Amino acid sequence: MIASMTGFARAAGTTGPVQWVWEVRAVNGRGLDVRVRVPNGFDGPGEAARAALQKGLARGQCQLSLNLTRPEATPRVRINEALLADLAAAVARVPLSPGLGPATLDGLLGIRGVIEAEEEAGTDRDVLDRDLAAAAQKLVADLDEARRAEGRQLATIVEGQLAEIQRLTEAADACPARRPEAVRARLAAAVSALMENGSLDPDRLHQEAVLLAAKADVREELDRLRAHLAAARELLAKGGAIGRRLDFLAQELGREANTLSAKANDIALSRIGLDLKAVVEQFREQVQNVE
Repeated sequence: MIASMTGFARAAGTTGPVQWVWEVRAVNGRGLDVRVRVPNGFDGPGEAARAALQKGLARGQCQLSLNLTRPEATPRVRINEALLADLAAAVARVPLSPGLGPATLDGLLGIRGVIEAEEEAGTDRDVLDRDLAAAAQKLVADLDEARRAEGRQLATIVEGQLAEIQRLTEAADACPARRPEAVRARLAAAVSALMENGSLDPDRLHQEAVLLAAKADVREELDRLRAHLAAARELLAKGGAIGRRLDFLAQELGREANTLSAKANDIALSRIGLDLKAVVEQFREQVQNVE
């Protein structure tokens, strides 16, 4: 089984009054690069999540973020009854001057300290850190599964492209232009044309014809194409982090396809070579996504 380097995962939850969200996005990369963005004071959970990603992944660029939301605390009102009673008793003992009325409840409640506001209890940080750590582990597992799901689709595409490269390789091998009699006929026609246009050494012409025939032979290219195809299929069957090796094989397949096209001395073989180059390029683009 192979995995893609692209994927997305999200984990959200609530601990006490705090709502939190982990998100990670992964894209293609030559190596493994994990970048973490967390609120101030949460470097510990961020580094733990980074370590989990580095342990679970082999390649790719990952952007990991943690967002926290703390809702506005709703204060609870409490009357300091002891203080209120002391104030009422003290006011009752004070003789009233002419023009002053007795103390009222609303007046006493307006005195600083009689009415107290208490905020809701804060979040236990240890509990929050444990919840974030557990969610980070699940986040890594979800990202891995997303990458493997896309990897299964990639494998189907890549296997189809390898089958097409195989078909074109066999078509090039069976091309009538490669038959010895066809090669001899083309060379004979070329030699005859040269002999008619001037006095050339027949032995020299024969030697040149043999060299041209050797240069036009694509047997080695076809054999190497088959060898690279077998190696690519072996890697796919093995699975794991094989993206770099598949990329190398894609380059080698492209090199052989270019050489075959350059050697082609017939329209039919040239067309096969062009089709082969196009499919190999598509294969190369796809394996860039493989971990």
